[in-house]
Amino acid sequence: MLVMFRARNYASFKDEIILDMRAVSYKEMKNHIIDTGRNKVVKSLAIFGKNASGKSNLISVLYFFESFVLNQFFQDDTDVIDNAGKLPNIRRTPFKLCKVVDSTSEFEIIFSYKGKTFQYGFMLDDQKQGSTKISEEWLLLNEQVVFERKDNKITSGKSYRKEIGKMEKVRTDRLYIGTLDYFAEDTDTVKEVVDDIKMYLKENFNVHFELIIESTVKGIAFATSYSERLFKDEEYKWIVEDFVKSADIGITRIDIKPNKETSNNGDKYDIRCAHNKYDESGEIIGEELFELNMESSGTIRYFSFIQYILDILEKGGVFVVDEFSARLHPILTKFVIDLFQSSKNTKAQIIFTTHDISLMNRKQMRRDEIALVEKNEKGESSVYTLADIKTRSDASFSRDYMSGKYGAIPIINESCLDSKQVERWLWAD
Repeated sequence: MLVMFRARNYASFKDEIILDMRAVSYKEMKNHIIDTGRNKVVKSLAIFGKNASGKSNLISVLYFFESFVLNQFFQDDTDVIDNAGKLPNIRRTPFKLCKVVDSTSEFEIIFSYKGKTFQYGFMLDDQKQGSTKISEEWLLLNEQVVFERKDNKITSGKSYRKEIGKMEKVRTDRLYIGTLDYFAEDTDTVKEVVDDIKMYLKENFNVHFELIIESTVKGIAFATSYSERLFKDEEYKWIVEDFVKSADIGITRIDIKPNKETSNNGDKYDIRCAHNKYDESGEIIGEELFELNMESSGTIRYFSFIQYILDILEKGGVFVVDEFSARLHPILTKFVIDLFQSSKNTKAQIIFTTHDISLMNRKQMRRDEIALVEKNEKGESSVYTLADIKTRSDASFSRDYMSGKYGAIPIINESCLDSKQVERWLWAD
């Protein structure tokens, strides 16, 4: 379970921002809480804000952290993270809308995994030659220090001193946790700690990375992603198929066959969606198989999402996605959120950005499950929840938000409509 994520000096976040999943002691919706033993965390977090407020930057910093750490771990043919599974890197850009640009960024995560609480973070500095330097790094397990790093000097906690003492050399541009992953023996206690972090980030911390291609003509642009389980696990395929059919999008089954020839997008499998065919009297007379690129963009996105959502609900962890409700009907979006908020879910969380204010209501979300991203006049973004600003439990969340009571909405300047030039250009006969 994700407990907290903290970052500083990344994109529009000049100052420290905290994504806090710890539940406030409210009486309402207690079924929206998961007890990790050390912390109680909420199952969902919906992030609202105007365009260009920094919502996507918030998802970006989570992805940057995930990819930067995972790509520093040792990889070979037998590793759980295979060589083809390296996450694409994205560039770290510090806040630049200031007189003196700070080159140091900071990142930290606190999460619960296998009944243990991990706290891991690091600080990055840009060097003149364009390289990145790790200036600080730290790891705690159940609030006990495993190691702390200051530049290239490593100090270890008492329980790990003997093991870490053999592996004190570290490169300035490499995370020390990657060094431990490579050199620690399988019998070392510290190796188990590192493996747990690796597995959590790889299997349980899922920032959904998708290629977004917009097109107004169906069939021209097409991009989606698949879970390998869809091709290898017949029961899993059946469950995905059931959720697709339940969405009322006209698909009766998913047809999957190995590709005999290389497809246009290089896929090994040919995936098609079956639709019923009818006679003049409305009787079903057969089926027609459509390529995925013939389905609506909303259908394609839902098909992509539901695979990973079912995975995370089954094995536990957190699913992070930008613009979750884009191209999805509000009822379909609510259906997915309800899956995470269900009392039957005891191990999965969802964090998403959205403009769908139908979700911003006290029957759907607790006050600590609604976050807002605001950008001030200096271009600096901040993050806060309705709980942080002491919102009443009986408030009308969406109405108050749209009235500007919580901030994080656009203020439209309509003075352009009074311009004589605009008036002549728009309304001239």
